[in-house]
Amino acid sequence: MASLRFTDVTLTYEGSDRPVRALEAFELEVADGEPVALIGPSGCGKSSALLLAAGLLAADSGGVEVAGTAVAGVRRTTALILQEYGLLPWKTVADNAALGLHLRGMSRQQARAASASALERVGLAEFARAYPAELSGGMRQRLALARAIALDADLLLMDEPLSALDALTREDLQDVLLDLWRRRGHAQVLVTHSIEEAVFLGRRIVVMTPRPGRVAAVVDNPRMGEPGYRDTPAFYERCAELRALLSAEGAVHAGGRAGS
Repeated sequence: MASLRFTDVTLTYEGSDRPVRALEAFELEVADGEPVALIGPSGCGKSSALLLAAGLLAADSGGVEVAGTAVAGVRRTTALILQEYGLLPWKTVADNAALGLHLRGMSRQQARAASASALERVGLAEFARAYPAELSGGMRQRLALARAIALDADLLLMDEPLSALDALTREDLQDVLLDLWRRRGHAQVLVTHSIEEAVFLGRRIVVMTPRPGRVAAVVDNPRMGEPGYRDTPAFYERCAELRALLSAEGAVHAGGRAGS
């Protein structure tokens, strides 16, 4: 399994007229098998933190480590799920599910077997020969999840993967993510702008400051993963606590959602 650690990380983008500091003195540690949610104001560096962990960006200063090793490029057993799904429209559902395996050099036969198993887990086995355009939004998100499942990742990074879905589909896929974590015990980091989603899927919830992003507060959520947690007073109390913290950071808008 993999742990994740950010140590005094600073990240700056080159803006059109001046540099933009996305993260500054950012510190976070995710233990082996721990599910963590990141939430905070728009533009506070949440997505940037995931890209650093995935090896797709490099920090200006500070360190990012996975399983005790400095991140220096893409890691074979780290999976990243994006809001836009990242599906290739000219490839079938089966080929999209196996894409990461092919990129990692797995044989075609092994990749086919692993992707078929992953599609079965997310309820898409009968659509293996279909194309992304033939799937609903929820099914396309299931396909993105299947690709991550097929990779047998020990670190799962998710950047607002469910935000474009309707409420019922979103809750259904939250249940899929929870079941996946229970089965596999991987470490995961979820970036979300939904307070309820953060409380449902985060054993710890990290509230970030406005840009440049730092950790403003960490909310422990020990009952995450318990059956029926969504319907308990404890769940609503944790949501209220988180909403108050986000309000203090200027992150809560109408409808009880935080900035993206």
